[in-house]
Amino acid sequence: MKKLFEIIGSWIGECIDFFYPPFRKYLSIQFFRYGVSGVANMIFDWVLYFVIYHFVLRQQMLYLGFVTFGSHIAALFLTFPVTLVSGFLLQKYVTFSTSELKGRVQLLRYSLVVLANLLLNYLGLKILVELIGFFPTPSKMIVTIFTTMFSYFSQKKFTFKLQNPPSEV
Repeated sequence: MKKLFEIIGSWIGECIDFFYPPFRKYLSIQFFRYGVSGVANMIFDWVLYFVIYHFVLRQQMLYLGFVTFGSHIAALFLTFPVTLVSGFLLQKYVTFSTSELKGRVQLLRYSLVVLANLLLNYLGLKILVELIGFFPTPSKMIVTIFTTMFSYFSQKKFTFKLQNPPSEV
């Protein structure tokens, strides 16, 4: 399975790299790959959130017997495991493929950063939707912009850090 992910990751990386030349002067290839694969995963997250919020939960509260979640928060928790896996695979096999850390260490660290992002998402949605009264899907988009910046620096310096990083141009 790992070999399949490596092949797919390499192919996705090559597709992304095709569009890199106009950005070469401004962005490193790693940052460009992070941006493109991150945006793809973010759009996937937004679409999945929208579908779950509107069509699965039908904008209704989610009653679990011992706790009740508003549909905007329940949709967040239901999309989380899916985008955790898709995001990790993209970052491991497309963006930070040269990291020498073991996969389980990367996954643990990635999960910690994503959990921090989940907390930031939760707090952001609580503030924007419940306190300010803003619409859930645009609120999710706004919060995502902030968590993306936090995530890139955390992933680069913590999750997939290189032992001997090459100097950046």
